[in-house]
Formats: sequence, C-alpha cells, structure tokens
Amino acid sequence: MPLATLKQVLGPAQSSGYAVGAFNASNLEFVQGIVQAAVAENAPVIIQASQGAIRHAGLELITEIIRTAARTAPVPVVMHLDHGRDLELVRACLDAGFTSVMFDGSALPFEENARLTAEVVRLARGFGASVEGELGRVPQASKSPSAEEVAALMTDPDDAARFAAETGIDALAVAVGSVHQMGSQQARLDLHRLEAVRRRVRLPLVLHGSSGVSEESLREGVRAGLAKVNFATALNVAFKKGFLEAVREEPDRLDPRPYLARAREEVSAAVAHRMRLLGCSGKAAEASAPV
Repeated sequence: MPLATLKQVLGPAQSSGYAVGAFNASNLEFVQGIVQAAVAENAPVIIQASQGAIRHAGLELITEIIRTAARTAPVPVVMHLDHGRDLELVRACLDAGFTSVMFDGSALPFEENARLTAEVVRLARGFGASVEGELGRVPQASKSPSAEEVAALMTDPDDAARFAAETGIDALAVAVGSVHQMGSQQARLDLHRLEAVRRRVRLPLVLHGSSGVSEESLREGVRAGLAKVNFATALNVAFKKGFLEAVREEPDRLDPRPYLARAREEVSAAVAHRMRLLGCSGKAAEASAPV
C-alpha cells in the first residue's frame, strides 16, 4: 500500500477508542519485524526513525527500507520522524518522502516551541504530511528523575490547549508520567492529568517513553484518550535478547543471518503483543479509509 499519514491512522483510533502503536526502527530487521507483526495482526502501524537511527543507517537507506516494506504490506504504514529537533533534518525527511514528522521543541520556552512547531506545520502542509508536536517533557531514565521531578515536567492542560490552537498540529505528545529508556515496566500514568488535557485538546494525544509503563496503566491511558503510543526501548531489548540467545546456541556459526533472523522474530513478537494491548489489531481497514 502507499504510505499513510499520521492523521489518516490516528483519526479512526481517536474516534473508536484504541491507539496505534508507533515503533522505532534503526535497521532492516527492525523494519521487517514491525511490518511482519502489523500484517499478522491486520493493524495500522507507525514506523519511526529517530535522529540517531538516521545517523546510523543514513536517511536515504532507512527511507527506502521503510517505503519498500510499506509498499509490499496490505496494511497502512506511516513513515514518521521521531523527536526531530533540527529544522534542516525535518525538511530533509519531508523531501525524502516521510509522511509524518515530529518537531520536539519540548526543551524550549513555550513561545519558541510554538513558533517553531507552527513553522514545521506550514512546511509539512506543502508535502501533504502530518505533524506531531510536544508540550511538557518526558525525562530520561539515565538521569534517575524523582517522582517530584517527573510531575514538575508534566503537560499543563491549559497550555496544551493554547499550543494546539497556535500551532495547527495534527497530534500532541504529552508528558503524563512516563520516562524514556526505562528497562522495566514500573511507571504509571497520571490519568487525571491525561484526562484534563483530553478535555481541553481535541487532537489525538501521544505517549512517549511507553516501554517503561505498566501494561495496566497503558490500557487505562488508551481508555483516557491516548491515540498513539511509542515504543523503542522494548524493541531494543527484544532484538538483543533474540540475537544473544541465537549466538549462545550456535557460538561457532560464522553466518550472522540466523542470529539476525532470531532477533527479528523477537522484535515482531514484541510489536504484535503491544498492538493487541493497544487495541489496534484488526483495525487496518478503518485506518485505510480516506480522511
């Protein structure tokens, strides 16, 4: 199928009460595993490339891998830039054919974040692409944030309403208790905060740092209004697990492809599990309908 836009897949999710999984990919096996799961689950999917992944694989190569995988898949696939902080990179991704970009100005003062995000929206409209913005900050686990620090960085509902109105974004990433790069699922979402944002903002809401959130809390978050849920660390853990298990079983093998195949299967299983958790399994037809 042709690549879908973020707006195309999140509209039905928001109206029907499920969330679409957004999965970060940095190489061929990640993309294959993600698409394999989406096809098996008959689910729409968002494949994300971060700035780090683009540096690793190269923009042209990662773009063509995702585009080719989407073309051969019978489900909607969105190609999305995750955490773009560089306007030049945002433009390069749009030029390359990304159907969705995130501008992350969350570390900036409100006015500058809103101004730059609105500029990205104007740019993306010329490409027919969607834009995700972020307000509030999701901290990094490596900095060991306290509960008070996490709470202090959460999205203010009134600011969120103003930000959405001033920028014209298609989706809003919010900070409601998750933490980036957590190795275990211990975080719980502030549902009252999420519901307060939901009442003020009609856009699809996005959760980053989802790998460290408990499954029960993720389900509650989807019921409270999340429409896009991002996973990166969980896939990295799955890939590493599969690769190392294969190496331990056949340590003398010189051909790395069986190791990579096992890693790909672990990624696929992790993606499929989260698609079922978010409720997007079986929703490919909904997300394929014209906006």
